[in-house]
Amino acid sequence: MRARFGLLPLLAALALVLTAGIATAATITIVNLDGAGEGFNDPTVVTPVGGNPGTTVGAQRLYVFQYAANIWGSLLSDNITILVDANFDPLSCNATSGVLGSAGPVNVFRDFSGATFPGTWYNVAEANKLANADLDPSNADIQATFNSSVGGMNCLPQGWYYGVDGNEGSQIELLPVVLHELGHGLGFLTVTDDATGAELGGFPSVWDRFLFDDTQGLHWYQMNDTQRMTSALNCQKLVWDGAGVTTRAPIYLGAKPLLRVNSPGGIAGDYNVGVATFGPLLTSSGVTGNVVLVNDGVGTTSDACETPFVNAGAVSGKIALIDRGTCGFTVKVKNAQNAGAIAVIVADNVAGCPPVGMGGVDATITIPSVRITQADGATLKANLGAGVNVTLKVDPAQLAGADASGRVEMFAPNPNQPGSSVSHWDTSAEPSLLMEPAITQGLSSQTDLTTALFSDIGWFPYSMAVGGGPAPQAHLGVSFPNPAGAATTIQYSLARGESVELSIYDLNGRLVNRLISGREPAGSHTVRWNGHDLTGRPVPSGVYLYRLRTPSYTESRHIAVVR
Repeated sequence: MRARFGLLPLLAALALVLTAGIATAATITIVNLDGAGEGFNDPTVVTPVGGNPGTTVGAQRLYVFQYAANIWGSLLSDNITILVDANFDPLSCNATSGVLGSAGPVNVFRDFSGATFPGTWYNVAEANKLANADLDPSNADIQATFNSSVGGMNCLPQGWYYGVDGNEGSQIELLPVVLHELGHGLGFLTVTDDATGAELGGFPSVWDRFLFDDTQGLHWYQMNDTQRMTSALNCQKLVWDGAGVTTRAPIYLGAKPLLRVNSPGGIAGDYNVGVATFGPLLTSSGVTGNVVLVNDGVGTTSDACETPFVNAGAVSGKIALIDRGTCGFTVKVKNAQNAGAIAVIVADNVAGCPPVGMGGVDATITIPSVRITQADGATLKANLGAGVNVTLKVDPAQLAGADASGRVEMFAPNPNQPGSSVSHWDTSAEPSLLMEPAITQGLSSQTDLTTALFSDIGWFPYSMAVGGGPAPQAHLGVSFPNPAGAATTIQYSLARGESVELSIYDLNGRLVNRLISGREPAGSHTVRWNGHDLTGRPVPSGVYLYRLRTPSYTESRHIAVVR
């Protein structure tokens, strides 16, 4: 079973075996299947980077795999050995997108001694752990392959970053991609067909016992094939209801961005949104106003691509509703801002869910903007005659990426995305989680809620589910307020006294300020950032990363500064 990661799917000739693990932890062994001169054996000479001592491309790739295996091995505190067949090969790719890598279990088992649930499929690594035996001694447990073409002229030219310090800048950091794919191999996926709803051999996956559909009120293992097929398309209504994940979700997830329709009453309520990478972030107080559909008078008159607007007077002081069109998001929003709009809602022009964010850079945009689905856009348009009043905000009482009951949403897009649907967290989670279907700026190399999910499916005793498995050695908390004006407070905790660095970076990886550098005692800590850089000057409005580093831990989160 394979699961694709992000831009993202095993095999060659045996050359080397690396063993990664700790004495009291699981031992994860990386079996190098690359041939001479390629992949893990690439002899190209390079300089050590970001804590990676390798002096060839191949050696640095192996080091990252070993580092990721160490992380997972330390969390799977059982005396077991897990074999990973791994290699680098050229995979599908172009200059702007491509397959980064993929992995999955080699085999699955059910009804073995020690299984938590009868008649239920488990990936081979977990089955071996529960059975306290190697159920498939002639094969590896996980298969993994990664794209050796990344960094070429016609394949994501920004290239792989082989450091393990989280300082990738504009490059693609390999470490979280490897952690992500190993997570799939260890059990973060279902073996039920998400496209047809058909169970493997008529039996559910252990995964299916915790997939809950908010609309149908059923778990996947309780459904028939048609119900599961429908549920796999039930965007942002398919959730994980395991106790470990639900209990720990507030630790990792921030406030939920949304569009709240205040009137008319017939459509009142909260609607999911994708947020922009430009302009100010939403606040808890939000922006409230009446909605006006833009008319630019040319072609698709509601796409805001031409100026001046025919109805600029009506748009001024209102929230502009704009359709997706031929021009960029920043162009649309800036045109609406110039017409006097106080905020923007961009409605997709093709069916699909979930709503995704809007990319672009324009430092002159000063109004917030969000993106909604075509269906939600149609709902707003159909009621404009009655007067639509909305608020764009974040709601601290709700979690970004969870339902109203705090259960974390699974990726169930419509239309279905084979290899990604169901077997990932939803993209609405914020900060981004390791097991989302796409790599994002600032993604940390930590297992976040994945460890709690593994507790739910049985990797750890259920009594540990509330704690989400073995306690992390450190944790970086959410900053408050966020967005920040003059200052914000950042929380973090340490399981033991050790050296700590807490720094602020811009989205290009440049150091903005260093808040802590030195040894700190065990326990919970807070530090205040006044929004200034190393020279004492206020930083401009924008999105930044705050990053916690210890000798064994690195984690980053986003913070927005609004002046």
